Amino acid sequence: GVMFAVTGAAAMAGARGYPFGSTLNMGPGYFPTVLGGLLVVFGLVILARGLRRSEKIQAGWPIRALAVLPLAVVTFGLLMARAGFVPAMIALVFLSAAAGRQFRIKEVSLLAAFLTALTVAMFVWGLGLPYPLIKTG
Repeated sequence: GVMFAVTGAAAMAGARGYPFGSTLNMGPGYFPTVLGGLLVVFGLVILARGLRRSEKIQAGWPIRALAVLPLAVVTFGLLMARAGFVPAMIALVFLSAAAGRQFRIKEVSLLAAFLTALTVAMFVWGLGLPYPLIKTG
């Protein structure tokens, strides 16, 4: 909850220098301010609900996740430049799933296919971002 509230407050603070506009004529500061405000509200609700419960959270630092997740992000960046968006996305999903304890190849394969198709549709086709799907040569 604290993380959401702090992130929302930072977004709102960062958008202060931009014109807000109105709902019908949004300025560049409108979206980050509104989204930041929602994050603050959700963060405070989550924080309040968490503080009311008497459950103890088992803390731990899973070494595997701490090693594999940064590696997944770096691999994604390297493959984007060398192999294209599709191979980079598939590698990201597989490596991220390998950070957990319950890696099942069939489930991860289906998830990788679904997330890759979804992100290609959203970012490459929907938003028109100039990412090459697969680089050859």
